[in-house]
Amino acid sequence: MSRIELIATATFGLEAVVAREVKALGYPDARVENARVSFLADELAICRTNLWLRSADRVLVKMGEFTALTFDELFEKTKALPWPDWIPENAEFPVEGKSIRSKLYSVPDCQAIVKKAVVESMKRRYRRQWFAEDGPRYTIEVALLKDTVTLTIDTSGPGLHKRGYRTLTSAAPLKETLAAAMVSLSYWEPERVLIDPLCGSGTIPIEAALIGLNRAPGLSRGFAAEKWPAIPARLWKKSREEAQDLMRRDQSLQIRGTDLDDKVLGMARYHARQAGVEKMIHWQRMPVADLKSPHRYGCIICNPPYGQRLEELPEVERLYREMGQAFKPLDTWSFYVLTSHPEFERLFGRRADRKRKLYNGRIECSYYQFYGPRPPRRDKPGESDE
Repeated sequence: MSRIELIATATFGLEAVVAREVKALGYPDARVENARVSFLADELAICRTNLWLRSADRVLVKMGEFTALTFDELFEKTKALPWPDWIPENAEFPVEGKSIRSKLYSVPDCQAIVKKAVVESMKRRYRRQWFAEDGPRYTIEVALLKDTVTLTIDTSGPGLHKRGYRTLTSAAPLKETLAAAMVSLSYWEPERVLIDPLCGSGTIPIEAALIGLNRAPGLSRGFAAEKWPAIPARLWKKSREEAQDLMRRDQSLQIRGTDLDDKVLGMARYHARQAGVEKMIHWQRMPVADLKSPHRYGCIICNPPYGQRLEELPEVERLYREMGQAFKPLDTWSFYVLTSHPEFERLFGRRADRKRKLYNGRIECSYYQFYGPRPPRRDKPGESDE
C-alpha cells in the first residue's frame, strides 16, 4: 500500500481551501471536485491529514470507482476490490450510502449489496464463513452519482470539526471547520490584531489562535484509523511528534472576542482553556456599538445572527446598521462577515470588495470581505503597526 488515493471531504464552497491545506502538507497533486479533494499519498498521510486539516470534514481511503447500472454489477465490482488489504477479519464494517440521479436509487439495497460483496471478498482471504465484527471500526460508504459508484472507508471517525475542546453547546454554533476556513480566507496574520465582536461561544477566536500558534487542530483527539493494523502505530507517533515540534509556542497573539451574553462568554473562556489557548485571547462583555480599538490594520471576522425567523429580522437588521457605524472609524481594518441576509451590504452601508458563497450547515450564506489598506512593511523584527 505504498500509494493510496485519499479523499478529503469538504463543505460546498470550501474545496479550494481544503486543497490549499492538502498541498501545504506536501501533497501537490490535489484535485478539486464537488465537496471533496482527492490526492495520492501513503499511510503516513492518513495520520498527518487527520491531524492537520482545519477545514475538511473527513479523510477517506478511496477503494474504487466504477459505473454500475445493475445490482449484479455493483456486487461483482465491489467484491473484486482489495477489501482484506485494509479490513482485518475481526473488524466492524458498517456500510453507509447515498444515491443521486442514479439508476440504483435505493440506498438500503445498495448498502446491503456492498456489505454482502465485502463479506464475500473477506471469505476468500480469511477462509471463514462468519465474522464477529467485534474489532476496530471501518465505516464503508457507497456513494452513487449519475451511475458512478465511489467506495470509500472513513479514517476519521467523528467529523474533523470535533477538535475535542468544544464540550458545551450554544444556540446555532459555528462549526470549527467553517470558522477555520473563514480565518484562512481572510488577510489576517498572527502579527495583526483580530476581533470577533459577536463571538458567541468563541469558535472563531479559538480557531484563529490555533492557526496563529500553528497547532494541529486534531492534536487532542483520536481517529478511527489509529486502531487499524494496516497503519503502524509508529506513524501516528511520528505525526504527533511532528505536530508538537511545529507549534510556535512563543508566538504572541492579539485576539479579542466580545459579546453581550455572559453565558456564552463563559463557554468561550472554558473552550479556550480546553483548547490550550486561554492566554492568547481576551474576552469581554460589550455591545457592537461600543467597539473601538487603538490598533491599526487589524481584522474583524464574525458570524452575526442571520434573522432566519421573521420576528428576529428587525433586531438583526438594526444590528447590521450598528456594525456599519461601529466599523467605520476603523478605516485601516479589514472586515469579514458571514450571513445569509441578502440585504447585508445595504444595511451595513458599504459594498463588499468580494463575496464568496459558503454554507453554514444547510444555510446558504455569503462571506462578505471588505479589504482595508495593506499594512506597511516592517523593517525590523518585532516592529508594531500600532
